[in-house]
Amino acid sequence: MSDAIFRKTEKGQEEIKTRSAGLNPRQRRILILIDGQKSVSQLRELAATDDLTHVLSTLEELGLIELVGTVDETGATQSVDRIESITAFRPLPDPPNPKELEMARNFMINTLRTFSATPIDHLSLIEDIAAAPDHEVLRALFGRWYQAIVETTQGRARAEQLRLDLLKVL
Repeated sequence: MSDAIFRKTEKGQEEIKTRSAGLNPRQRRILILIDGQKSVSQLRELAATDDLTHVLSTLEELGLIELVGTVDETGATQSVDRIESITAFRPLPDPPNPKELEMARNFMINTLRTFSATPIDHLSLIEDIAAAPDHEVLRALFGRWYQAIVETTQGRARAEQLRLDLLKVL
């Protein structure tokens, strides 16, 4: 399994100076640690945070960091020709598979019920997921779903695997 390496974009370097993006302290600390040489595994050790994937995703979506390469099991660094988001959704089959849509819906709702301290706190999200007519709407709810999962200790512990499992059908 390869390990991603990120670097700050120009916008990310500017954010370090100006603090204009409204980052929380954890996001800012991780942005500072990103140097284009440390792998995600190394960042995980340094940052000591359970939701590193979510923070990296947020920083990437804000345009503050970009993927520059990977490190394989042997320690060899590979540059990335096609930069892909760590939350990249797979291409949808044409036509989209309604069974996969239903699987994604059920997975999101069931994990919210399982990993939320009080599922009623996320009732509007559960309703939005249940009413989603297609993959695009569900994909738009992905960030809210992931944030709800990492709010609890048990959810944070399983968040990375849950994210990967959901992305297989979403």
